[in-house]
Amino acid sequence: MIGVTENLALIRNLLTFSAVEADREPQSVRLLAVSKKQPLSKILDAANAGQGDFGENFVKEGLEKIDQTRDLDLTWHFIGHLQNNKTRMVAENFDWVHTIDTLKTAQRLNKQRPESLVPLNICLQVNVDNEDRKSGIGIAELGELAAACTELPNLNLRGLMCLPAVRTDFSEQRIPFATLRELASELRSDGIDTDTLSMGMSGDYRAAILEGATMVRIGTALFGSRN
Repeated sequence: MIGVTENLALIRNLLTFSAVEADREPQSVRLLAVSKKQPLSKILDAANAGQGDFGENFVKEGLEKIDQTRDLDLTWHFIGHLQNNKTRMVAENFDWVHTIDTLKTAQRLNKQRPESLVPLNICLQVNVDNEDRKSGIGIAELGELAAACTELPNLNLRGLMCLPAVRTDFSEQRIPFATLRELASELRSDGIDTDTLSMGMSGDYRAAILEGATMVRIGTALFGSRN
């Protein structure tokens, strides 16, 4: 049976091929290993093979894993929907939050981030397909939220994130990722500089990389089926 180490090597090669196809440097694409509902042993296997970024969707589970790996140099990303009653735990323990879509959430994280820690890296989640049942700030409201977040000293606005509707056609997969890239460009034109596009997963990472993804979220393809 192929293990985490072998899967990691394969995924890294695939990301490299896609980056080269996009005429980009392979190191410009960062792998975010989605470790939700995966055992600690698999996380350690990936860490021992050089993987440094891990993403968790649930606060309690994420905190347990962070506590168990404090002696390792790992970067922890919160990538799930963040409830306001759990912002303090995230602000005190995680390095990144990818799912900011309201100013209230950002303000709570800013207030609760300990002064002893570096500013919390954040991405604004954009509802690029305007789906009724999906989280994310609307495109029209993005600029105002981004500008407000740059005024929060304990947060570091790094970029944008999206979770588009599922598409199977490759050319159609590129559309929402191109939208996110263009939105980031518009922010830069308004003086809001960012360096991160968190987009793409196992089924659409190639389309995302061709449209400028700097961080790709991959889980079961790396770790296998979840518990």
